[in-house]
Amino acid sequence: MTELYSPALRIGKLLSEEFKKDPHFYFFSPDETTSNKLDQIFEVEKRAWGYEQKPWDLPEAPGGRIIEMLSENVLFSVMTGHLENGEKAMMGSYEAFYPIITSQILQQIKFIKQSKTVSWRKPIPAINLLSTSTCWRQDHNGFTHQSPALISMLLSHPSNLANCLFPIDDVSAEEIYNFMINSKNVVNLTTFDKNERPRYLDQQQAKSQLENGGAKIYEFASDSNPDFVFTAAGDIVSHEILEAIKIIKEDMPEVKIRFVGINALSYRAIGTTNNKLSRGQFNQLFTINKPILANFHGYPETLENILENYTARSRLRVHGFNEEGSTTTPFEMLRRNMASRYDLAMDVARVKGREDLVSKYDSFLTQNHLHAIKYGKDLIK
Repeated sequence: MTELYSPALRIGKLLSEEFKKDPHFYFFSPDETTSNKLDQIFEVEKRAWGYEQKPWDLPEAPGGRIIEMLSENVLFSVMTGHLENGEKAMMGSYEAFYPIITSQILQQIKFIKQSKTVSWRKPIPAINLLSTSTCWRQDHNGFTHQSPALISMLLSHPSNLANCLFPIDDVSAEEIYNFMINSKNVVNLTTFDKNERPRYLDQQQAKSQLENGGAKIYEFASDSNPDFVFTAAGDIVSHEILEAIKIIKEDMPEVKIRFVGINALSYRAIGTTNNKLSRGQFNQLFTINKPILANFHGYPETLENILENYTARSRLRVHGFNEEGSTTTPFEMLRRNMASRYDLAMDVARVKGREDLVSKYDSFLTQNHLHAIKYGKDLIK
């Protein structure tokens, strides 16, 4: 059985260490620190609270540096004031609620852009946003809690002052956290699943990927001279691609595949604002002319528009969140948005003229749909 690890728990540990190291560090969250599994911070710091404490309350004190209030607007405003004073902070929230503060984020980006032109203005710590409880894994919450819209907004903003970061596992999450906490004059949005995930990278591999344009060939899932290049940005969608590769290898062993993982995107590019993947690097990773099958955490057009800056759109087939949601099972969510392993395998089967496999994969998706409706569970993990 594959051992599983939690990116959220790892980030919670890193936040705890930050509280102990930096007496001016603050963490802001609506009321979701615990539900997002970042609650290890309560072991080292108290929640700000000015009323009478009850026996069941978390550790609380008037001077606590964990600020929880069910208003993203207020939290963001207070956090940016803290940052402009030169002190570090982070904010965590459900993915679907971050678009509530889109206008405020845009105004802060404008402030950063203008402040860079003023000689006496010192760079300020980054606006660091931790986004979890995502569109793919809402479980009991459903369609109202499914929106990756902030990702699209940040990646389309021409200021080039925003990074969207996608750790594939807990090791990658730690490297991305280190990048965030040391950044200045930029917005960092890191999106990750709060549930346990397989571990794919060691520390050096995760660090190298982030430092070399945000993309890396995952050798353990890749052949030389591939017929197809698979790529993904996002932990759950990456896992689906890796499972799709296993299916293809079993049913079409002659097909050669390469998997390129992406953990950072910025305006019009793979990679971060100051370390974008060059076209030459892209061609080395993705080849010059092989079909590219992509799976994206957010809206597929967002990644497709970035990839089109590197290569012809005719090479691309991009899957992602198509605004199809419900209170349903995890795999059924992937099926609804045509982002499951079997949807990806069907792309290859169609190119290879294997209609028998297209029918096989489509049949399984139908079976899972009916099973999920009847039993509230998926046929596969």
